[in-house]
Amino acid sequence: MRPRVSRALPRIDLWRGPLRRIPRFAQRLTPKSLYARSLIIIIAPMVLLQCVVTVVFMERHWQLVTQRLSTAVVRDIAAIVDLVETAPPDADPEQLVRIARERLDLTIALLPLEPLPAPAERPFFSILDGILSDELEDRIARPFWIDTVGNSKIVEIRILLSDRVLRVFAPRNSAYASNTHIFLVWMVATSLVLLVIAVLFLRNQIRPIQALAAAAEGFGRGQPMPQEFRPRGASEVRRASLAFIQMRDRIERQIEQRTQMLNGVSHDLRTVLTRFRLQLALLGESEDIDELQRDIDEMQRMLEGYLAFAKGEAGEDVGELDLEAMLNRFVGEGTLKGRKVSVDVAGDPRVTVRPDSFSRMVTNIVANAMRHGETVHITARHEGRWLSVVVEDDGPGIAPSEREEVFKPFVRLDTARNIDSGGTGLGLAIARDIARSHGGDILLGDSALGGLRALVRVPA
Repeated sequence: MRPRVSRALPRIDLWRGPLRRIPRFAQRLTPKSLYARSLIIIIAPMVLLQCVVTVVFMERHWQLVTQRLSTAVVRDIAAIVDLVETAPPDADPEQLVRIARERLDLTIALLPLEPLPAPAERPFFSILDGILSDELEDRIARPFWIDTVGNSKIVEIRILLSDRVLRVFAPRNSAYASNTHIFLVWMVATSLVLLVIAVLFLRNQIRPIQALAAAAEGFGRGQPMPQEFRPRGASEVRRASLAFIQMRDRIERQIEQRTQMLNGVSHDLRTVLTRFRLQLALLGESEDIDELQRDIDEMQRMLEGYLAFAKGEAGEDVGELDLEAMLNRFVGEGTLKGRKVSVDVAGDPRVTVRPDSFSRMVTNIVANAMRHGETVHITARHEGRWLSVVVEDDGPGIAPSEREEVFKPFVRLDTARNIDSGGTGLGLAIARDIARSHGGDILLGDSALGGLRALVRVPA
């Protein structure tokens, strides 16, 4: 026997093929806010349940009731057909018409023998037309013609007998479950009422989360907490609000303690440096004394830079700053230093930031650009909730591998860009610290002028 060789078909992973993009497409269409997503969670199951109930009702209950009603009407018509066929020739047809009208709620008429009208086009969606036709074929088995479209309250049926035509007018509600719309109306109306109630309750549950998010964002930007903010809502939201308030209190206490400690250190060190200056002043003038004086000045400047970096500007209140007026000052400073500085401001120049710290951040970046470049271009864009300030120069730039290093405190690169006889390596570190305290960041890249490009992006 030859061994059977099994050849496995290649496995087709649909999720790695064309269907791979479906989740991404659905993710782009999905709302981002919690309120909208919660509404979808409530509405989607309700709509799905209504669709299932409606389909089941239409396919089972409505069709079953209509079929039973049509069967009863066709039985009555079949009985009338038998009476007409078996009646003696001298029988009074008016008696049969009266019995059908009074006992069976049917209006009949015996017409002369003539061809039946041409069959009308069957409606696209008509349960009555299909069920009534099937019942007439099964129980009467004679040529017939029906009209369920003409008069909305009456169904006309014509049956071809041996020597005449029987015309029957039956009420539509006798053969058709016509009150189905009441069920649909009640279902939709009840769903809308429940949906309105759910939206009102959901909005009350979402408001505490939105207030917590606004308070956290404001605290990150240095804004005071709103007076009306308090823990409320569901227990989980209350716990998150209490945790945020406790975290804010701990951070504020830590900042206050650090500020007090640094003030003490600054006072003590300044006292020592002042004593050194007095002692050097009593020693007279000489080259050694001048060298020591320069060292003390250098220590003083380094001390001020270190304290400014460690202390920061966290205690400053948020206010409005005219961005265009602030940036235009650099044009005059660049002229005094022999630099070409240009400013381009787009959008509303008024921004809401901590004015002193923000000015210091931009000043550090622009000063760094003017120190190492001959041409500096400053662009500011205030669009919506975000403010972007771009500072470009034509200096030597910074290698991509070293752009994150320059933001570390006391880091000075060995390239020509950062060789500054009086630098402490804290300028960019202070600038990024201020940007992040505003809820933003600073990114470095290549400038179109050939040097460094510094992008400051903060919410404003």
